[in-house]
Amino acid sequence: MAYVFGKGSEARLEGLHPDLVKVLKKAISISPIDFTIVEGARSDEQCYINFGKGRTAAQCTAAGCPAKYALPDADKVTWLKKPLSSNHRKKSDGYGYAVDIYPYPVSLVLAKGKKPKDYEPLFDKLAKTMFEAAKDVGATIRWGADWDLDGKAREKGESDNPHFELKP
Repeated sequence: MAYVFGKGSEARLEGLHPDLVKVLKKAISISPIDFTIVEGARSDEQCYINFGKGRTAAQCTAAGCPAKYALPDADKVTWLKKPLSSNHRKKSDGYGYAVDIYPYPVSLVLAKGKKPKDYEPLFDKLAKTMFEAAKDVGATIRWGADWDLDGKAREKGESDNPHFELKP
């Protein structure tokens, strides 16, 4: 069965680099499981919002993020040192170079009581599909669960399962 993106995922392709769009469109057409695009290109404000989670006002300010975005009691969602250095943020060419995808329906991952180990096999399938699609369209990508590209997922703190980005 070939999957296709829903309206929400299609809308989240907007602003992404054309090569990443090609990878995603190829991936959805060959994927053994359905998936959705949760986030594509980010605005500066969204970068600040994400950066502020799990950080104090002082930590935000020191990194160049307005203090109003500080949410020290929230779970940290980014380990970037600078809030606007995300590859989701549009670069000077006007494109975002990163995307976050989840198996569909998202409830497969977010179900109450599920632990990360429970859904890692789904992300492993998505990663295999994304790398196959990238090869097919002639693009090079990197996965957030294998930042160093050594083929060993989730070692040394590599844990951003939903994240894929074009590798420069």
